[in-house]
Amino acid sequence: MIGKGMVLMGRSERKHYIDNLRSMAILLLFPVHTFMIWNDFGSGFYIWVGENKLLSTLIVLVNPWFMPLLFALAGMSARFALEKRTVREFIRQRVFKLLLPLVAGMVFLVPFQTYFARKYFYGYEGKILSHWKYFFTHVTDLSGYDGAFTPGHLWFILFLFIISMAALLLFHFLPYKKLAAKVEKISAVGLLCLFIPIWLMYYLGNFGGYSIGKNFALYLMGYYVLSNDAAADRLAKNSKWIIALCAGGTVALTALYYRYSYYGDLWVNFIGWISILALLILGKKMMNVRMRFMECFHKMSYSVYILHLPILAALAYYVAQMGVGLAVQVIFIGFGSFALTLAACLPLGLLRMRKNKKEVL
Repeated sequence: MIGKGMVLMGRSERKHYIDNLRSMAILLLFPVHTFMIWNDFGSGFYIWVGENKLLSTLIVLVNPWFMPLLFALAGMSARFALEKRTVREFIRQRVFKLLLPLVAGMVFLVPFQTYFARKYFYGYEGKILSHWKYFFTHVTDLSGYDGAFTPGHLWFILFLFIISMAALLLFHFLPYKKLAAKVEKISAVGLLCLFIPIWLMYYLGNFGGYSIGKNFALYLMGYYVLSNDAAADRLAKNSKWIIALCAGGTVALTALYYRYSYYGDLWVNFIGWISILALLILGKKMMNVRMRFMECFHKMSYSVYILHLPILAALAYYVAQMGVGLAVQVIFIGFGSFALTLAACLPLGLLRMRKNKKEVL
């Protein structure tokens, strides 16, 4: 009875909004990567059909925050995890959850999506095994859009593993409890101004816009600041003007892009940070509950992240050559890749849910 009560107590204290926000961000990968096929801001992609301003603008709406949010949430989760696990257990969990899937994905999945890019742009007609050898023996700009070596979308897992390991050293010399009292005294404006170190860190270890410095800063903000209950309460008390500023800033960013195709590094990092704050406020208020679909999706969201782009790239290769209209292509690629990825990951999600139920019982 005591063991059962302890499990139930742990379940009730779980911060569901963190899981729900993470799942929401991963779901956004499907429209974002579908719209990338028509981006007009000069970014390459595995399949690129042509420019479309509307679809590109929709990417701009979420681009400042949806991947940064995942790093901030990872930092928050790390703090809660280290309250329950030893450092050795945490490292072991990171190796099994991040490093091993990264290696497996690099070997079996990323070459598959670059294979379709090479077929689409260069008319490659060889076999997948020949391309697999090409992938591991050719290095160009690391984008993979020419078929050469790339970490692909697994850059997120690579960065997160490096950041998680490096942050452990910092946590040892500067534990959370040592900064907690100071964080609790930061005003809402002070919390907003924390975007400045994030913006400055953007230029550290920046690989074509993928910045390990910025994401390290976001991870630390999640660990030390956003996981602090007093800081979260202060944000909630100032929710109206924070959300209003986020909405107004996003409109301004989109207008700047739509008219000038430019919005600047400082502005996009500011919008990214205030959007994270606004989403955490709204998430804690409206999404801190168990939702049946989101709970099921969360169990397979990591697998969805890993599998979604190879499936989307393969589907886009064939749909782009069907000769159908733009709307049909967007629907086929977006919803089709979602359905196929979900079908591939659903057995794992159901298995994990069944396992969790047994643990509770």
